[in-house]
Amino acid sequence: MTTGKMIGGLYETHLEISDLERSVEFYSKLGLTLGLKHAKGAFFWITEPGQQLLGLWLTGEGQTLKKQHFAFQVELEQLLQAEQWLAERGIPLVPQFGREPKEPIVHPWMPAVTVYFEDPDGNLLEFLSMLPDAPVQMPGVLYYSEWRKRVEDGK
Repeated sequence: MTTGKMIGGLYETHLEISDLERSVEFYSKLGLTLGLKHAKGAFFWITEPGQQLLGLWLTGEGQTLKKQHFAFQVELEQLLQAEQWLAERGIPLVPQFGREPKEPIVHPWMPAVTVYFEDPDGNLLEFLSMLPDAPVQMPGVLYYSEWRKRVEDGK
């Protein structure tokens, strides 16, 4: 029997889409590199070729899309500029957890700071950056400014 950790990371994930050209344009705007495109879908390299892959698959005529969610890992400095970066590409942030997207939000239990947006088919996407602070076991989320105040106040 083998012991130890088996999984070393997430290599690929797949999404259903309704319009291949529209989705290829969208994910290209995010800076992903198109690896392969064919009549039924496309594959994008998220980071360097051979490391992380996103597959897009056209749904059949009349089929309902299954909406999905996943997060892209980004550096904190980039995340704090994400609203402007996305806006320059015509991509608005969306509210999550009852919070308007006026600034990034923090998941205290991780802790990670994040912003949310959608692709053209309504799949929920996220830019996420882990924070160096200690996790706090509390329900809900905080705005980044609220988190920074808690950290500075030692709470």
